[in-house]
Amino acid sequence: MALDLTAEHKMLLALALKAQQNAHAPYSNFKVGAAIIDENAQLHASCNVENAAYPLGQCAEAGAISAMIASGSKQIKQILITSPNDEFCPPCGGCRQKIAEFASADTQVHMATQKGEIKTLKIADLLPLTFSLP
Repeated sequence: MALDLTAEHKMLLALALKAQQNAHAPYSNFKVGAAIIDENAQLHASCNVENAAYPLGQCAEAGAISAMIASGSKQIKQILITSPNDEFCPPCGGCRQKIAEFASADTQVHMATQKGEIKTLKIADLLPLTFSLP
């Protein structure tokens, strides 16, 4: 599904692609970038960082969320994830929950291919049964 790129989408895409270039993925060679717009209209980005002890690696989405939190922001307004190929790269289950922790049910999750195609879903559609505080 193609999406008409808004100025925000273009900024997120450029930032995520730039972060993706710095990904550390020597084991899978699956380089991912992610960029966030927060509630203060600030941008945050990161890339995946693999580790030989696989569970110790970090996804691009988790890194971008960490950068957002470190800046003092608390809410994801939009997030874009870049795939290293021509397939859409949805967040893993753990990252879906991490995104949901800092997003509303309507928060847009954009997935971009290397061809520039973008698919957008709401986080509630990606993770309908989130864990949440009572």
